[in-house]
Amino acid sequence: MPKLIPISLVAHQAFCPRRAWLEAMGEKTDTHQVEIGTQAHTPADDPTGSRARRYRAVDVISHDLGVTGRCDTVELDENAAMTIVEHKATPVRRRPEVTEPMRIQIALLAGALADMGYPVSGQAIYFTNHHTRVDIPLTPADRALARDMVADTARTLAAEQAPPPLEDDRRCSRCSHISVCLPDERPLTPVTRRIVVADPDTQVLHLTTPGSRAYVTRGRIEVSKSGEKLGTFPIERVQGVVVHGNVDLSSGLIRELLWRSLSVVWCTSSGRVTGWARAAQGPNGGPRLLQHLASQHGRIDLARQFVATKIANQATLLRRHGDAPTAVTRLRELQREALDSPSLTNLFGIEGDAAARYFAHFLTMLRPKVVATEGLTFSTRTRRPARDPINAALNFCYGLLTADVLRAVVACGLDPHAGFLHSSGRNKPALALDLVEEFRAPIADSVVLNAFNNGEIHTRDFSTALGTTRIGERGRKALITGYERRVTGTFRHPIFGYDVTWRRAMEIQARLVLGVIDGTQPRYQGIKTR
Repeated sequence: MPKLIPISLVAHQAFCPRRAWLEAMGEKTDTHQVEIGTQAHTPADDPTGSRARRYRAVDVISHDLGVTGRCDTVELDENAAMTIVEHKATPVRRRPEVTEPMRIQIALLAGALADMGYPVSGQAIYFTNHHTRVDIPLTPADRALARDMVADTARTLAAEQAPPPLEDDRRCSRCSHISVCLPDERPLTPVTRRIVVADPDTQVLHLTTPGSRAYVTRGRIEVSKSGEKLGTFPIERVQGVVVHGNVDLSSGLIRELLWRSLSVVWCTSSGRVTGWARAAQGPNGGPRLLQHLASQHGRIDLARQFVATKIANQATLLRRHGDAPTAVTRLRELQREALDSPSLTNLFGIEGDAAARYFAHFLTMLRPKVVATEGLTFSTRTRRPARDPINAALNFCYGLLTADVLRAVVACGLDPHAGFLHSSGRNKPALALDLVEEFRAPIADSVVLNAFNNGEIHTRDFSTALGTTRIGERGRKALITGYERRVTGTFRHPIFGYDVTWRRAMEIQARLVLGVIDGTQPRYQGIKTR
């Protein structure tokens, strides 16, 4: 038996085939217009609100049409004939106008009810914001169009590749999925007609106090330690949670975060990402399979871009704040060599050469007075264990960056472990580490440099024992503050030409990778700062 198609997907198909594809792939958005529509639609979704001769949330099915759905409201007249009333939220500034997708949706609902043996005498749309009801008489042409649209939807869902985005179409301006569709970004050219979608009015919650416990109560996240309340935050304002070190989360809080599709990332106190949790249901299952195939067979084109962009941003940061013109010149040469690299082995050699030259002059980007006063030394990059305060601070900020990129990758439905530059064989989040590369210099390195240069962090915020340098709680909080200030700040996207926050840019880049994988994006291009 053919799989039944949700009537809502058919309506999305009538509006935009790509929107239907995104919905079918599980892409969800949390925009203001979605929230308004959900609130306006809440009464119609509650079956307990039914009254005599007026029923809410009535499920319908039609094997003849091949659809399933739900009527918002069904009214019965004295002859037991039914009138379908669908609720729609439309901004007051716009006219309450019945669109073709609405007519198709209500035609399918009426057809499904009729196939179930119920007489249907009328159809109407109720515009909740305007408090206006518009009756819709259906014609044979409407019913034929609805049936054809079901067939079109089936073809869209059966396709291996997403439909192309609309080009310069006014429908995009009122689509809630523009932030995941990225119609203007696909050509990788400056966007001349920018449809502004604001970044989510939410923040990442960092839990850093050792021995504290976070839990949820009455819609708020509360943090306490030894009976003392340390803070409370509305859960609606939380975009994600990062746990640093020995901090406990209640099972109720974890369950609530996952129910809201919010990721939780656990890190050590030094910044190493140890794990994460995400909702079981995620978008883009089909493209995720293609990602694993591409990761297995290799995509040198993506790997080249990751490395070349990383080197370009290192050169830019060193040119702006350092004193090593010869090193900058060589970094630019290595950037160009990376784009022509014939293999991953050669690419790793170029990346290693660039990193050695960049970090050899890293200390020149700190103010001489700060270096002298703090007694800072830095000869080479060491990961863990860190040998000096600068390496410890870099390790911590790289962990913060990895946590953010992990959340961006997961939000797109991609698998963080299937990468194209880093090997999945190391059992690390390879794709997340791939994308981290281009953001290291403009975000993490910049945060560390600013923290030392501006006196936000000092060597006394670190402890040294047995040759290992560890960052203390005050230092962690200072770096988290600087990091959040950086990633929530805006910059002009060098490819598309519009202002965007660094955190939003991470998801944009992840979605460009997704586009390359599913075939809707011609190529990938990293963010090169100027």
